[in-house]
Amino acid sequence: MDEFKTRASDWFNQLRDTITAAFEAAEDSTTSSAPAGRFEVTPTTRAEGGGGGRMSVMRGGRLFEKVGVNISTVHGTLSAGAAKAMASRGVPGIESDPRFWASGVSLVAHMQNPHCPAVHMNTRMFWTPNAWWFGGGSDLNPCIEYDQDTAQFHDTLRAGCDRHDRSYYPRFKAWADEYFFIPHRKRARGVGGIFYDDLNTGDWEADFAFTQEVGRTFLLAFLPLVDRRRDTPFNESDRETQLIHRGLYAEYNLVYDRGTKFGLESGHDPNAVLMSLPPLARWP
Repeated sequence: MDEFKTRASDWFNQLRDTITAAFEAAEDSTTSSAPAGRFEVTPTTRAEGGGGGRMSVMRGGRLFEKVGVNISTVHGTLSAGAAKAMASRGVPGIESDPRFWASGVSLVAHMQNPHCPAVHMNTRMFWTPNAWWFGGGSDLNPCIEYDQDTAQFHDTLRAGCDRHDRSYYPRFKAWADEYFFIPHRKRARGVGGIFYDDLNTGDWEADFAFTQEVGRTFLLAFLPLVDRRRDTPFNESDRETQLIHRGLYAEYNLVYDRGTKFGLESGHDPNAVLMSLPPLARWP
């Protein structure tokens, strides 16, 4: 398993580098008199030691108002609350032996143009002494919805899933629809995508290959939508719509998101954990 951990961590780092390079290239190719945005990279650590990572955030770019791409590889002992939550999901032996190791990459992009959709993606591997699994997915969060964009995003995700298992897309789309629902608003935070967790088919290589597919497919699904919408004219009404929609995103991440809760409970850098929050939001 140590070899598998190293391979997973190395690949997540490669994915992080690929995405940040692609996003900076998109900044360069966006027409604007403003300087092209660049990522600021900050090391991150766990409060109790046991690994860390890098938080890469671009603010005030031509294309991205705020985008963060985080990478981390951490290990240690889960808090009682985190161990109990995992036990409730069926993780074996976690309450008696709460050691863990986790590695992954996570990103959230909030765009300058309200016609460009916000987006979230993550891929990760988790290990405990009695279990291992992969998780991840990506979902689109437009404030101004375009059926063409939604269909293209989902079609690209479906194609990536189908290269591994034709049951994955319908299963993981339904999971995303359920997971990214905001109960107190009685609506989804966006137009969905795919989400999966606890993926352990017993074949580590196959599950890792699928998780790599999810990471690679993300740019194929997202960047064409950016190219289509980034020069669309917008007005103050569009901006108001965008800021109010971001309020939904903030509410979801602070109240319901499992990754946010785990990151804070496990002692990871709170700035990195809360990187996903939008730079500006508004409530009606």
